[in-house]
Amino acid sequence: MATAYDRIVWPGEGVSAVPYQIYTDPTVYAEEQARIFRGPAWSFVGLEQEVPQPGDFKTNYVGDTPVVMVRGRDGRINVLVNRCAHRGNLVCIQKEGKNLERLTCVYHNWTYDLDGALNSVAFRRGLNNKGGMPDDFDMSKHGMRRLRSESFAGLVFATYSPSAPSLFDYIGAEMRPNVERVVGRRMKVIGTYSQYMPNNWKLYMENVRDSYHASLLHLFQATFRINRLSMDGGIKLSDRGWHHISYSIGATDREEEQYAADKLRAVDDEYRLADPSLIDKWAEFSCGTTLAIQSIFPNFVVQQISNSLAVRLCLPRGPEACELMWWVLGTEDDTPAQHAIRVRQSNMVGPGGLISMEDGVVGGWVQRGTRGDRDKATILEMGGRTVEPSRDSRATEVSIRGFWNGYRDCMEGRAGR
Repeated sequence: MATAYDRIVWPGEGVSAVPYQIYTDPTVYAEEQARIFRGPAWSFVGLEQEVPQPGDFKTNYVGDTPVVMVRGRDGRINVLVNRCAHRGNLVCIQKEGKNLERLTCVYHNWTYDLDGALNSVAFRRGLNNKGGMPDDFDMSKHGMRRLRSESFAGLVFATYSPSAPSLFDYIGAEMRPNVERVVGRRMKVIGTYSQYMPNNWKLYMENVRDSYHASLLHLFQATFRINRLSMDGGIKLSDRGWHHISYSIGATDREEEQYAADKLRAVDDEYRLADPSLIDKWAEFSCGTTLAIQSIFPNFVVQQISNSLAVRLCLPRGPEACELMWWVLGTEDDTPAQHAIRVRQSNMVGPGGLISMEDGVVGGWVQRGTRGDRDKATILEMGGRTVEPSRDSRATEVSIRGFWNGYRDCMEGRAGR
């Protein structure tokens, strides 16, 4: 029987146009949860350092399913569906906790060990030989569901799929070096926050991959030469484009005649900063990269903007909303001056600053603009219609097309072929 997604008609061939319906249809949203987030994808759930000791836990989501990341007695990190086998209540109702002996559901006091096995059921034998569970009730069959979980560079991911490749292979050879470069050191969490956005989660993930808009929408970045398309850089893609990196090298910025010729509003040399320390920076990476935005399909982001380092997770919150979670990072080796620079830059980048605030606003505008015309489609032809790396230009939408390649692979059952 055809589903709502199966009935969607993609314009033309490939992924150079996307039907608006896909951003708003609640049935398609439900199918994404089954085919992507409970399918062959690996989902980021947290940092190893957030659960340093046995019994430490942190809650999160895989798609819109609540999960709990907990370190077991053997030191391994488990990812469990945060749901009691009895009546479906959340087992961990706090966001995080330390040094627990067991996980306990407050509703009826069913308890689980740190691997998710059911340990005890309150009044299992009843009272005074009355009531209780049936004699053949088998506790070994009623644990919390345990997902496959693996780590790379201190990042913990989980998947429902028993047949998905290892996390190492899923990230792939083209993507792993940048993950290790940005967060594969002795990292520390400077702060965390989240922001709600009135748009479908896929619109935000398109935005993350959209190098074309970066120096047009974000006037601050262009005006103060944090990121311009006139800098050397490019787009790297994984196999079939599921994951991407957009990068630039600030020292190569040239006087951009194109900006002036096209009368773009993105550059205005009249502007000055009252506090220039907002854009203080140091040469942190020997490769010279000053900006790198990387996405791992479906909804994870690794960020380097100057010295602002972060990882982000875009959580679906229904067909027309999402929550963007941020982990702002530094390193254990940072000097006090370097730490202060990271804090200032993170304020510039985050939801109250001059970059992500704008991305959140435009996502809502696109959601509003597309809602009423489900039969229309976007245009994704900047830089061509194919899904191939762009080594010498970021004036392209190739990485967005790569996202939709991954999306269609999962939704149409082609993943792993």
